[in-house]
Amino acid sequence: MNDYFLAIILAVIQGLTEFLPISSSAHLLFPTLIFGTNDLGLLFDVATHLGTLLAVITYFRKDLAEIFAAWCPGLKNNEQRFNEGLMLIVGTLPIVIVGLFFRDYFSVRPSLDGIAYANLIFAGLLLGAFLISSKNKSYAEITLLSALVIGLFQIFALFPGASRSGMAITGALFMGLSLKSGSKFAFLLSIPTILASLILLVFDELGSISITEIYLMLIGISVSAFIAFFTIKYFLKFVNYIGMVPFVIYRIALGAAILMI
Repeated sequence: MNDYFLAIILAVIQGLTEFLPISSSAHLLFPTLIFGTNDLGLLFDVATHLGTLLAVITYFRKDLAEIFAAWCPGLKNNEQRFNEGLMLIVGTLPIVIVGLFFRDYFSVRPSLDGIAYANLIFAGLLLGAFLISSKNKSYAEITLLSALVIGLFQIFALFPGASRSGMAITGALFMGLSLKSGSKFAFLLSIPTILASLILLVFDELGSISITEIYLMLIGISVSAFIAFFTIKYFLKFVNYIGMVPFVIYRIALGAAILMI
């Protein structure tokens, strides 16, 4: 398969799956399993993650601007936005700390069986959270305790196949948040989390960049950003109507299919 065509496919997959509770790592294996394609490398991974980061920043630009202003001395004082910023920090710290100290462990190439079992296990956990959650708390009712619990659940995203957004939404549901509120916080929480992972990835990459790699990176950034923006938009619009059951069923089917490969 042509590398440029492969770059488009992988960027579309990343843009779709980064913010849906269905595990991006499992889906990014499909081109290799189906077509026997090669890995486009670490720089391309950086590019697609940068694209999804740009998408979520663009979508929540108003929220982020107000949070930033609330944290800047001399600018408009907004206690609610200040607290939101604090909750994002609290929610991010667990995965950053664990990811940093156990980096070598989680950087080991995952097995197909491991990804499959992670899909099955964490799909069951998501279903349990969805069924027992009161789902009656709004975004404004998120507390520091809720943020910490969601952050602790997000640690499981370090296991390939777990899904970062899926784990954050699972934690939010256990804390009684509505699907839309929990999803919004999970998406905002992705900003510092993806940024931290990008920093680690960049530090891991040494050497010069070829012109071909630059073109592939530009494809990865632009396509993943475009797809991710509309994924966020329509997921938040319809999540309260569709719930989590379709995603759970899909993940169980996905895990079972991978085990049969």
